[in-house]
Amino acid sequence: MQVLGTRIIVAAFDGWNDAGEAASAAAEQIDDGGFDVVHAADPELYFDYQWARPTLERDEEGNRSLRWPSARMLRPTAPSDGTEPRLWLLTGTEPARAWQAFSAEFIDAALSEDITGFVTLGAMLSDVPHTRPISIFASSENAEVREALGIERSTYEGPIGILSALEHAAEQAGIPALSLWANVPHYVQTGGSSPKATLALLDRLHEVTGVDVPRGQLATEAAMWEATIDAAAAEDEEMAAYIAQLETKRDTWDSPDASGEAIAQAFERFFRRNGEGPGEHKR
Repeated sequence: MQVLGTRIIVAAFDGWNDAGEAASAAAEQIDDGGFDVVHAADPELYFDYQWARPTLERDEEGNRSLRWPSARMLRPTAPSDGTEPRLWLLTGTEPARAWQAFSAEFIDAALSEDITGFVTLGAMLSDVPHTRPISIFASSENAEVREALGIERSTYEGPIGILSALEHAAEQAGIPALSLWANVPHYVQTGGSSPKATLALLDRLHEVTGVDVPRGQLATEAAMWEATIDAAAAEDEEMAAYIAQLETKRDTWDSPDASGEAIAQAFERFFRRNGEGPGEHKR
């Protein structure tokens, strides 16, 4: 675990990087209220308000206010002797522009906090069955991280999200980085959230950092999520047949031992499903 040190940023963003809201929900689970804001980005610099619109809210007294899209770095408030690993958070909405400046701004903030490790959490829609354990693909461009944690170097080439830009910037600044991606069944329609994927991300995060994040009701919510889909499949022969087909293919790449080539194929399927490909514009 020491390869990431004891001051570790966990980055998760809403939007493109967050299928089933799995990664952002994991960040919310980590954020138990015991954090202070270290740094916040100016939304005017990075967000397209037609893409990520501000919201109008009322407080308990009926007063209205605007909530703007944001990105923030959070520091844990609890005292520490410096020997146990602790998590910082970098969360918010994926920026629409100036990714290099955005990444540089937050990496500078990380350096000022003496951050020693950087972990990104993401989730993508994949051709995987909901009945099997959610596979988490862990990868790093850092040879020491790969050797210490027994993870792979991804072979994927193609369009990226802000997580990859941040991971690259962290490595360039000398902060060891790795990514964790959950594979979320693309056929699931249960209100957006995928607690089973969130739980899997937190389990894998614990393995690579040594920090045990309280899971709350996630196990119960994950069981209910799976049961809801089971019930839907029981009434839909076509859906049930498709799930059975996916189950027979689980050994191809939907497992903790999935290869870099397999995850690259999963990304490519994800992009095709969303009508995108290399060379096309991505916010």
